[in-house]
Amino acid sequence: MYAISPTHRKSVHAIALWCWIFRGNDADYRELEGWPTDVVETFISRAEANYSSHIMCLLERRWQPMDSTQISLPVDELPKKWYNIAPDLPEPLPPPKEPETGPSRLEFLKSTMIGECLKQESSSQRWIQIPEAIRSLYVQAGRPRPLYRARRLERSLGLKKVRLYYKREDLSPTGSHKVNTALVQAFLAAKEGKRELVTETGAGQWGSALSYAAKLMDLNCIVFWVRAVYRWKTDRRTFMKLLGATVHASPSQETKVGRQLVREDANHQGSLGIAVSEGLEYADEHSGSVYCLGSVLNHVLIHQSIIGLETIEQFKLVDDDPDLVVGCFGGGSNFGGLALPFAGEVLKGKRECEFLAAQSEAAPNLVRGEYRYDFGDVVGHTPLLKMFTLGHQAEMMPIRADGLRYHAAAPLVSALRHHGLVEAVAYPADERVIFEAARLFFQTEGWLVAPESAYAVRAGVDEALKTEKAGDSKAILMNISGHGFLDLEAYKEKLNIE
Repeated sequence: MYAISPTHRKSVHAIALWCWIFRGNDADYRELEGWPTDVVETFISRAEANYSSHIMCLLERRWQPMDSTQISLPVDELPKKWYNIAPDLPEPLPPPKEPETGPSRLEFLKSTMIGECLKQESSSQRWIQIPEAIRSLYVQAGRPRPLYRARRLERSLGLKKVRLYYKREDLSPTGSHKVNTALVQAFLAAKEGKRELVTETGAGQWGSALSYAAKLMDLNCIVFWVRAVYRWKTDRRTFMKLLGATVHASPSQETKVGRQLVREDANHQGSLGIAVSEGLEYADEHSGSVYCLGSVLNHVLIHQSIIGLETIEQFKLVDDDPDLVVGCFGGGSNFGGLALPFAGEVLKGKRECEFLAAQSEAAPNLVRGEYRYDFGDVVGHTPLLKMFTLGHQAEMMPIRADGLRYHAAAPLVSALRHHGLVEAVAYPADERVIFEAARLFFQTEGWLVAPESAYAVRAGVDEALKTEKAGDSKAILMNISGHGFLDLEAYKEKLNIE
């Protein structure tokens, strides 16, 4: 019979835990004493040959069974660096350009945006250190966020071979992933001596996140909110004002571009491109103010990489890997945040994975846009960026998932799309099928998602059913970028709820 020796104690401990997880044997290493020696030695040999990574996880008490529903990463394993995919792209990212006429847009950004963010914008570093103060803010805001296995949704769909997972970015203080960059930008602005943050918002999630971050840094916050959404999301407006923000319906009377558009059309619905123009103009004209952008630009996607970096580690805990990563897509912050760390490993030959962006027919920049240089705002305050774009002055009908109604895609994601690494799908602008998927998710998984996140759910469900029908096995990862608690009016309208 086997007796544990000091040299074998760690290995036997690992094997006992291996037996418990893989075979349902609730044993610890002491219970192996008295087992037949040849049996124990066989376990040790098999583990050392085939399960070394599992053993390391087990010894650290990190590994979680495949049947886990919630997959959590310990706080002390919160990533210490952001990932920048730019150095790993198939070819260098096309740089911003000045237009042929008018003042320098690059100099304009230097005078209106956060200096450290602009350094990150053009950084060639693959890994960028996260300041400890920001890591502390991340922890206070609830990071790391859990990854879930959608077992109830799988059963509802009759899936046998397809596994569905979702990342819970809705579990932030303001209800979305936007906090990930809002905290960084507010921290850096305060460090540079700024007194006021100015921004745009579409669905209201970014405006809420920056209002929250500004208050933590004792800064003022001015939000230009797309008028079409400002009108119906009254509770979201209250949320921002509770955090001390000043919120203007855009186009507004606060800027030249806003006043001009209102003169032309008193009922102008507004757009993200217009709100960006107003925010930049306002920041330029008010001393101590700085403009913060919530999506599209490289530094925003770098900050958002915290999502994908966490998720990579969480998949290791259940010995699985996503074959398809799905996210809703407007400008690219939530999709990029989840997908780019995985895409970087694809580019380096470390994994195989596909990527799908879910859009609205109201703004299908990746589906129908052209890959060319264009402005990031309606007026043309920004430099020209190489993006998939519908045109910076394109008219796009308002939708309930208005955070997706933007004319162009982030340059980093656009480059991946150009090289064939990202696919995209656009759903009808009436959004009926989107909200039906969100209702199914709510009734099975128990979480009410934002209209924007519902696009990821819709695409994830569609891909799962298609894969199951083909008889293939696949793991699909969806990003739940926000909750829908302040979007109930949209649910009532789209699902005809009395």
